[in-house]
Amino acid sequence: MRWIPRFTALFSFAIAIVLLSPSFQSSPPAEAIRSSSSHPGDRFPFRRAHAFRNAGGCRPRPGAAGEIGICDPSLVHVAITLDGEYLRGSVAAVHSILENARCPEDIFFHFLVSDTGLEALVRFAFPQLKFKVYYFDPEVVRDLISTSVRQALEQPLNYARNYLADLLEPCLSRVIYLDSDLVVVDDIHKLWSTSLGSRTIGAPEYCHANFTKYFTARFWSDDRFSGTFAGRTPCYFNTGVMVIDLARWRRFEYTKRIERWMEVQKSGRIYELGSLPPFLLVFAGHVAPIEHRWNQHGLGGDNVRGSCRDLHPGPVSLLHWSGSGKPWLRLDSRRPCPLDALWARFDLYGHSR
Repeated sequence: MRWIPRFTALFSFAIAIVLLSPSFQSSPPAEAIRSSSSHPGDRFPFRRAHAFRNAGGCRPRPGAAGEIGICDPSLVHVAITLDGEYLRGSVAAVHSILENARCPEDIFFHFLVSDTGLEALVRFAFPQLKFKVYYFDPEVVRDLISTSVRQALEQPLNYARNYLADLLEPCLSRVIYLDSDLVVVDDIHKLWSTSLGSRTIGAPEYCHANFTKYFTARFWSDDRFSGTFAGRTPCYFNTGVMVIDLARWRRFEYTKRIERWMEVQKSGRIYELGSLPPFLLVFAGHVAPIEHRWNQHGLGGDNVRGSCRDLHPGPVSLLHWSGSGKPWLRLDSRRPCPLDALWARFDLYGHSR
C-alpha cells in the first residue's frame, strides 16, 4: 500500500484539512456538462483517466495486432455492476484498481448491466481498458426478490452476482466480484492470487458478528431452516468482495441453491436483508478466509442513517462504503465523513475540478 498512513488522531485532523481543499471535493451535478453533442466527452459527465501501463517485471503484452483474448490464463478478471444510481461509484472503483495495480494491462473487467447504454461511457473514461459488458435481464429475478430494509437492496442488478457463472465465458475459472461502492488501495493481483483450497468462494469473514440477526425468529425456530447450518460454524461475510471459483460454482450448481432459498423467502419470511442472506445460507461456514484488509466494510454507516464510521483496526487494502451513506452523495451535499476524502481521490465525475 503506497499511500494509506496509519489512522491516528493526527491523521483524522489531516483528513479534515483535505476535505476543505477544492482539489479533493467532488463536482456537484449542476457543474457537470451535459449536451446533445455526439462527442462522448460532452455527453458524459466524467473525465478521462490517464493511460495505465504495466510496470517493470510484468509479463510482456503483445502489440495491437496481437491482442490477447478474454480466455488468456494470465489475465486477472474483475466483475462489477454498472447502473445509473451507482455509476459514479463503479467508475471510481475501476480507477482505483488501475491506479494501484502494478500490472494494470493484465486486468480484464466484466461489467454487468441492465442498461445497455453505458458501454460508450466506459470506453470514454478508460480508452485502453480491457472489458466486456454483459446484459442481465431483471426479469430473471424479479419474481424471486422480496422486500428489504432498504429499497436499494431490492434492485434486480444486486442479484446479478448470483449468475456470474452463467453470464461469463465458460473458459473463465475464477473471478473477483466487487461492489460499486468501494475503492482498492493495493494491488488487485494480491487478492487474485488468494488460495481457495477446496472452497468455492473466498471472502473476509467476521466471526465476532451476531450471525443470528441476519435471519428471522421464524427461521431459527424451524429446524427445517436452521438445520441447514448443522455441522457448520457459520460466520458473517460481506458479499461485496468475493473471489469465486467459477468452475466449482458451475459443477455444484450454486445458482440453483441460492434461488431455492429465495423461493423459501417468498413463501414465508426468513430474513430481512436483500441478497446477502441466501449467500450466507449456502456458503457460511464453507468460505475460504481472506485477510480483513481486503474489505474494510461498513464505511457507509448502517442501513438507515448512514452515519460516519471509522476504519477497523489493522492494515487496509480495500475501503468499502457498504451501508446507506455513499461518499459521492455526502461529498455533493457538503456533509462528508472524514474517510470520504479517500474515495474522492479516484472520483472522475465532472469535466474539471
